[in-house]
Parts: sequence; structure tokens; C-alpha cells
Amino acid sequence: MIDVLERINELRRERGWTIYKLAEEAMVAQSTMSNMFTRKTLPSLYTLSQICEAFNITMSEFFNDNIAVDEETRLLASFRKLDEKDRKTVLALSEYLRKVAEQSKINQ
Repeated sequence: MIDVLERINELRRERGWTIYKLAEEAMVAQSTMSNMFTRKTLPSLYTLSQICEAFNITMSEFFNDNIAVDEETRLLASFRKLDEKDRKTVLALSEYLRKVAEQSKINQ
């Protein structure tokens, strides 16, 4: 059985987030997040879904830590949250990095 608060902490630490940052990313009140950890109370289903969304994972991925979160899925989820200008910037950067990688292979 999974320890929900420990799993949240694990995912939070992987990203280098504070509890405050997680609350901000999940759009959950700071007091709600703090109470979960200080009082050892479980989050509501809504709060947990907000936390999962902040981590760019599904509830299924949250509860099954044996499932590796697919990097492409996480990347696409993050990309979808961007506005059009930032999406164009990410695409341009991605294209640039791809070209640099190809050039590096040619020069080896």
C-alpha cells in the first residue's frame, strides 16, 4: 500500500520543489498543503488530482510507482500549458538542439 504523503514528498523532492512551490503549481491553498503534512491528513480527491496535474502525471501513475512516467507524455503535458508564444520558443529551441546533436554526430 502506498503512503500518499510520502509519494507526494518523493515527487516534490525529485523536482526540487518546496511545499510552497507545490501548492503554487497545484493551485492549492498553502494552508491546505501545510496542514496535510503537519497534521498528517490525506488530501481530498480534488486536491490530489490538482497535485497530480502539477506533477504532470495521472492518478494511476501516482498510485503505481512501478510505472515509469513516460518523458514524452510529461513533455507534452508541460507543452500544452504554455501560451502560443512560449510554444513557438520551445519548438525553435528543440529544432536548434536537434541540429546541434546531428552536427555533433557528423563531426565525430
